[in-house]
Amino acid sequence: MATPLIVATRNPKKRREILEILGDLPLELHDLSEFPQALEVVEDGGTFEANARKKAVETAAALGHWVLGEDSGLVVPALNGRPGVHSARYAGKQGDDAANNARLLAELAPLPDDRRAAYYVSTAALADPTGAVRAVAEGRCHGVILKEFRGQGGFGYDPLFLIPEWHQTFGELSPRVKHALSHRARALEQLRPVLVQIQ
Repeated sequence: MATPLIVATRNPKKRREILEILGDLPLELHDLSEFPQALEVVEDGGTFEANARKKAVETAAALGHWVLGEDSGLVVPALNGRPGVHSARYAGKQGDDAANNARLLAELAPLPDDRRAAYYVSTAALADPTGAVRAVAEGRCHGVILKEFRGQGGFGYDPLFLIPEWHQTFGELSPRVKHALSHRARALEQLRPVLVQIQ
């Protein structure tokens, strides 16, 4: 019988990506849409790891299941690391991709083209049913922020995030290719040896 693993997110696009990346494992994957009683975890950590741990620990302790907490975002060195841990609410409202992208483009506009380097970070934390963290992993993916949108795929800053080696943005790449390159896939790949053993 497959072990239940709760992905601590209510973001349907993030949920779909994680399920696609981990779907081959002998786990019964769920997300918080199936647990209306689960409290909303306040993401007030100063780092991606702090937020990932908090999501995993608080959700596992509340539900009594294995929980995968993940926090991710975009880091632009020329903007002193912004948007960083505030990526999903960079323009003020949680999950407003259009406003977040508009603010990013406005802040990058005065800078020369050679200062548009950026990287995505994903930190994933796995907590057992008691709320104890059993593993943490980080993945990164480097790219460049374009001046215009390309592609309809992905979410967040994906249509602006160009992978130079592929000459395409995350918004243009197929899910299969994105899952081979992405920060989230790289973090989750590191957790596979632990995930296959949970029960």
